[in-house]
Amino acid sequence: MLPRNWPVLKQMIQNKDTIMSEHIQNAGFFNMFQSDLLSRRQAAAYLGVSEQTLAIWKCCGRYQLPLVKIGRLVKYKKADLDAFISRRTIAG
Repeated sequence: MLPRNWPVLKQMIQNKDTIMSEHIQNAGFFNMFQSDLLSRRQAAAYLGVSEQTLAIWKCCGRYQLPLVKIGRLVKYKKADLDAFISRRTIAG
């Protein structure tokens, strides 16, 4: 007995090359939107501090660590975090 959705499955099997090609193209489409923006949690982990520490730094203006506001979200550019680390590095 064939499954109820057999016509759809049959069409998919016949068009597997087209489907795979579209899937691969879509994967490339989404990869181009990957950014270097990190969430507060990711940025905190990257710097080795807590999320709350980053929030306090921003609130008090303790360090000049740029951030990006997207609505209520706070994002950090990886390049800004790397620059912050470089500025805070002491030769020794």
